[in-house]
Amino acid sequence: MTKKARIDPSSVFLVSGGAKGITAECVIRLAQHYQCRWLLLGRSSLEGDEPTWARNCDDEFELKKRIVEDFLSQGEKPTPISVQRVFNAIASRREIKKTLSTLERAGGQAEYLSVDVTDAFALQQKLAVAVERMGPITGIIHGAGNLADKLIEKKTEQDFETVFAAKVKGLENLLSCTNASQLDYLVLFSSVSGFYGNSGQSDYAIANEILNKSAHLVKQHYPSCHVVAINWGPWDSGMVTPELKKAFAKRRIEVIPIEVGTQMLVEELATTNHNTAQVIIGSPMLPQAGELSPELRTHRIHRKLTLLSNPFLQDHVIGGHPVLPAACATSWIASTCEQFYPGHIFFSMENFKVLKGIVFDNTQASEFVMDVKEVAKTDSNEIEFEARIWSENESNKIRFHYNGQVKLRQHSLPVPTYDSFNIASDWAIPGPSLYQNGTLFHGPCFQGVEQVLNISSEKITIQCILPSIPERQQGQFAVQTFNPYIIDILLQSALIWLMQLHQLGCLPLEIKKIEQFQPIPFDKRFYTSMELQSKTDTKVVSNITAHDSQGQAYIRLEGVVGIINKRLNHLFLKK
Repeated sequence: MTKKARIDPSSVFLVSGGAKGITAECVIRLAQHYQCRWLLLGRSSLEGDEPTWARNCDDEFELKKRIVEDFLSQGEKPTPISVQRVFNAIASRREIKKTLSTLERAGGQAEYLSVDVTDAFALQQKLAVAVERMGPITGIIHGAGNLADKLIEKKTEQDFETVFAAKVKGLENLLSCTNASQLDYLVLFSSVSGFYGNSGQSDYAIANEILNKSAHLVKQHYPSCHVVAINWGPWDSGMVTPELKKAFAKRRIEVIPIEVGTQMLVEELATTNHNTAQVIIGSPMLPQAGELSPELRTHRIHRKLTLLSNPFLQDHVIGGHPVLPAACATSWIASTCEQFYPGHIFFSMENFKVLKGIVFDNTQASEFVMDVKEVAKTDSNEIEFEARIWSENESNKIRFHYNGQVKLRQHSLPVPTYDSFNIASDWAIPGPSLYQNGTLFHGPCFQGVEQVLNISSEKITIQCILPSIPERQQGQFAVQTFNPYIIDILLQSALIWLMQLHQLGCLPLEIKKIEQFQPIPFDKRFYTSMELQSKTDTKVVSNITAHDSQGQAYIRLEGVVGIINKRLNHLFLKK
């Protein structure tokens, strides 16, 4: 069993960027829980005494006035830039000293080293001396970073180097100056920008994603070390102005209160989280929607699909051949439309039809084409599309596979309540048995049914939860706003109902309307309620709602048409 790291009074933490700002707040909160030793790194200098005229002056306006007077007394002409430079130096020195004194009062021992973390030689020299006084370094918190936010076409090579070096070169230097085998903790301050991306921060996103991947690599090589890359969202600090908060609110990005964020860091370093190498603390960095052009455009997208690129297809095999799930076709259309208008999200799809499913039986086309036509743009920032997926066979004959009409919105509508839900358990068929006895043919990527709670001639209610699927497994159908793997779970409810009551198989052929009010993440329990609308010898029509235990709706499918074929019973078993 791997020994889990612990923090004690002999622990020595090396913290880059740790004497000021949010990193300092984090270190202070940690010090209040762990009375250990801290080596704080920063580029600001502590040398020299504060000028006599600046002492006991905490008002920014008054202090800047005194700086101007000092310039004039020396016969120099003050400029806004020179005054701000002096002010920043005084404020920086004060903040560093305050951080050090706060750490000392918390019962720890703290020291500040003025050094640029990107300067490997200077860092090595200063740390060698400091380690003799403080002891071997047992933990690293890498919080240093720079910003140079610009659209990519306006970025310079120096912009990239400034941002990239602090994060990536800084981490490399910190690790080269310490004994990795002695490290109990490696904490990397990454960003949601690295995970989700963010406009104007291509360099920052790249650098932070390298930190994310580095955390996983270090964890593989040193499993006893508590390694975590924390992908922070924006903090509620002085850098986030009221105007910036309003901009974040429009993008549904929540800022992290200092008290909340620092406490979450403490909790992340608990031994119970020893095996978690990456966490996200913050909202997705959804792009901001731009002004809509009234022009209605058309688009054509070409795509190659292979089994090798989409491992999940091996979990959707019918009659011995992998088949693209209808849910994945809806995701393909919805996600493509979202790419045209960043900041707008999928809300609904109407008249989705399976015209000719894609079967991977070595006769499928080598390339598929999606034609997308914009049909309407409204003042409420809604955009409507018509989409069709088709291919050509070797004889140049066109095959139409799927079509549907998509609606994107800038903002989601209020979440409705499904009033007819009934999650009382009076049937209790365990989900795993359905995947084993031929009722359902789906492999692990689609096995989200926990149990059937109740069933009647008109309705079925199912408890569901779908474990996370690795991105590699998702292939070209990675989950974005729309989760096709969850949608497939909803469609399974009609198949279960038909099999349990009529011993018949069916496959989805058409969905009159799909509405998503809020996405369902992996590993979250939810319920599906399927209501029968009609049944004949050849098809079954139903409405299916995914909701929580209180009836709050996630997704609603109306007019789901399943084609009934007794032959499917035999094919499902031929997995």
